[in-house]
Amino acid sequence: MQKVAIVTDSIACLNKEHTAQYGIQVVPIKILFEDRVYHNGVDLTPSEAYKLLAKAPDYFATSPSSPSDYTSVFREIAVTERDIFCITVSSKLSTTFNVACLAKDIIKQEQPHTSISVMDSKNATASQGFIALAAARAATQGNTLDGVIKEASAVRDRVQFLLALETIRHAYRTGRIPKIATQMGSLLGVKPLLTISDGVVRPVGVVRSKKRGVERMIMNVRRKVGNNPVHVAVMHTDAPKEAKKLEQRISDEFNCVELFITEVSPIIGYSVGPGALGLAFYTDL
Repeated sequence: MQKVAIVTDSIACLNKEHTAQYGIQVVPIKILFEDRVYHNGVDLTPSEAYKLLAKAPDYFATSPSSPSDYTSVFREIAVTERDIFCITVSSKLSTTFNVACLAKDIIKQEQPHTSISVMDSKNATASQGFIALAAARAATQGNTLDGVIKEASAVRDRVQFLLALETIRHAYRTGRIPKIATQMGSLLGVKPLLTISDGVVRPVGVVRSKKRGVERMIMNVRRKVGNNPVHVAVMHTDAPKEAKKLEQRISDEFNCVELFITEVSPIIGYSVGPGALGLAFYTDL
């Protein structure tokens, strides 16, 4: 049994294949629709959530995990006498980091011999997912908690993501998208190209269409990685066919050591809207 268990939240956009292969525990963020509470990725798939969002956007809301959600996961792991490393969505986008830290303090009182570390990924979506995957791979290789944290930190320092929106109609909802980006789109009839920097979503450019946004993303990736081996996740919000085409293009044009498609969590999709395409990527040292 590996020495360190990896925990993250559902905003990391990890595929079930990843979580099963590496034993990653995913704490779901909650989705509220009409009078029901759903758990992202557990009793509601991203595709199903986007259908609900399209059906009645004014009745669609999100809610962070509670300390009890994390304590139940941490407690279950602590029984196995493994250490715990938890990677959360950026603390500047969600209260999840603080919630996980509170749960850590509770479990440390119950199980003082269990080492628990909570990392603010300063990321979201698949860029957060890549950090969790790096941690999980280090754990499966038998690394201690310090070694796992070192590998995750190295990827956190290098991973990047870019997102091209289909529409800005949804961006006002949560405040996660900068107000200036939505104003630019409304006034000028353009679409912002988004990235994340120091844990905050920021506009990195504007384009007239999503097609041009995709071209700009590819150009940016090419400039930053060149011919170096690269890990890439193709992200989408309810646009699987477009994502598949983008995956093929990335495969043809880059030296990918890892490439997969993932659907952006509806928690993020709620504010970026359907039809968005994105790339998360990093190169090995």
